[in-house]
Amino acid sequence: MIPADPSSASGTGTLRVLIADDQPLVRTGLALILRSDPAVEVVGEAGDGEAAVAEAVRLRPDIVLMDIRMPVLDGVKATARLAEALPQCRVLTLSTFDMDEYVVAALRAGAAGFLPKDVSPEDLLTALRVVKAGEAVVAPRLLTRLISTYVMTPDAPQPLAVGSLSHLTPREVELLRLIAAGLDNAEIAKAMQITVSTVKNHATNLFAKLGVRDRAQAVVVAYETGLVIPGHSA
Repeated sequence: MIPADPSSASGTGTLRVLIADDQPLVRTGLALILRSDPAVEVVGEAGDGEAAVAEAVRLRPDIVLMDIRMPVLDGVKATARLAEALPQCRVLTLSTFDMDEYVVAALRAGAAGFLPKDVSPEDLLTALRVVKAGEAVVAPRLLTRLISTYVMTPDAPQPLAVGSLSHLTPREVELLRLIAAGLDNAEIAKAMQITVSTVKNHATNLFAKLGVRDRAQAVVVAYETGLVIPGHSA
């Protein structure tokens, strides 16, 4: 039974997940993986993006596991709708990584990250917990390749001037560079010679200034402003 106040479920430690994929076999496989963990509850399934949004509004899951390519409404547009309608609901997109521009578009739309469809059960469950904790699931090298490909395509928006980041402090610019390089909080703390908790605080302030939700979107900003150049070290 769905609690009257869905947020109360989070307090029990149960992770409530909605699966959105147009392939029934994929949904079944993902559900089997998720249900192997007693701390995860699959609250529903959807076969297209429009149904995913409707079910998310009805069921209020913690996370929507969203395929990018779906009929009626694709995963990118569905993610954007959810980010507006249910900002507390996190979206983790799935991709076969043969559509780079769609993955980056999903991150820009508000997705908390992405995973390959052949992800291991252990990595999938770990990723869900990371996303639930408010972090982004980003494969650094792969994300760099995706964004590099995306910003180099003819239809990609032209990078903004680095000067558009003039409202950031030098330390915040340095932090953004390190995030774009794919470093985790511990590695950033070592590079900047500060504590991990300080990194988290600085990152929260940075995201607020950039108007982004998490580090996945922050990386996109780093590329779109020209702070990080595709094919060059961040």
